Amino acid sequence: MLFNYEAVDQTGTKKTGSIDAVNPDIAIASLQRRGLVLTAIHEAGAKGSILNMNLSIFDRVSNKEVVILSRQLSTLFEAQVSALRIFRLLGGETENQVLAKKLTEIADDLQSGSSISAALAKHPKVFSEFYISMVKAGEESGKLDQTFQYLADYLDRTYEMTSKVKSALIYPAFIVVTFFTVMILMFTVVIPKISVILAENGGDIPSYTKVVMGISNFLVNYGFVLLIVAVIVGFLLVRFIRTPGGRIAFDRFKISIPYISTLYRKLYLSRMSDNLSTMLASGIPMVRALELTSNVVNNRIYEEIINNAVESVKGGKTLSDSLSNNPHEIPGIMVQMMKVGEETGESGNILKTVAHFYSREVETAVESLVSLIEPLMIVMLGGGVAILLASVLIPIYNIASTQ
Repeated sequence: MLFNYEAVDQTGTKKTGSIDAVNPDIAIASLQRRGLVLTAIHEAGAKGSILNMNLSIFDRVSNKEVVILSRQLSTLFEAQVSALRIFRLLGGETENQVLAKKLTEIADDLQSGSSISAALAKHPKVFSEFYISMVKAGEESGKLDQTFQYLADYLDRTYEMTSKVKSALIYPAFIVVTFFTVMILMFTVVIPKISVILAENGGDIPSYTKVVMGISNFLVNYGFVLLIVAVIVGFLLVRFIRTPGGRIAFDRFKISIPYISTLYRKLYLSRMSDNLSTMLASGIPMVRALELTSNVVNNRIYEEIINNAVESVKGGKTLSDSLSNNPHEIPGIMVQMMKVGEETGESGNILKTVAHFYSREVETAVESLVSLIEPLMIVMLGGGVAILLASVLIPIYNIASTQ
């Protein structure tokens, strides 16, 4: 029986090919003896097996689980337990079967003589390039316990901030969805029935009621077409945003929207400072730290600014001077604090202070935004329903009063 497979070798290179075996278990065992780590395997000619589905569809490890794993690794390394035993132990105790499988594979690679960073690099969906570089720096400095502690703290801060933002926006999002749902139901269900009553009576209809009735007729007759157009426009917009030019335009738009742009800028500055301070504290050189930060800041405008700073730092300029040419994106206070850190040799601690400051600013900005959105949306919802009801009830009242 012939099986097609996808795998990664010990250097992290992707391999694809086919193998002849009696059953999938024998094929897997044979490939593992060759030093390959399987990511997918299925019978030749088949669309995919259960194994392939498990690896491709359910291959998920949450950020929270990576945070917990990093803290466990830090504690065990501090207790001077061997790396091989640590990953064997955690692989057997982890409840998430996907993560447990990956930890076991990492332990197998360590037993074969691989370094920890090289073993982690084979699982990019779980461990980012930033994470792997931090571990590599920890291996070189002999401070893996501190490195995993730094990683756990950093990932915990990132996870906490993301969770707070998402939690804060749940209620406003619910209000928005409720608003549009109520409006659509009013225009497509309630208004048409009342319009029939008004039309049959034959009396004068106020102009504002005619406007409401016109919108209702349009949604009833052409609402499906409008929905199709909205879906097509949304699809094309998403496709455009995924292009390089579209991504740049969208990222620039996010930092240009009034009020919202302040939140986004503070978020990117917090992420940038936190990444740099964490990596500098782990002994990663400034140039490499900047290169990794540009990959995780998640905004093309800031990514370009950091990449330009990389070239300037390579040319002998300080980081503060390199960033000072972007006053709109990088505030002057941040540049001045970086300059103080460079002069005192405390860049890592200064950046940590900057990151803490901007993370609090992000939380404050989110709370302020939510406190503004909630009453605004409630007023809009109540006002919209009131206007619709008034536009149809007043004519009915007038009809009743004339009879």
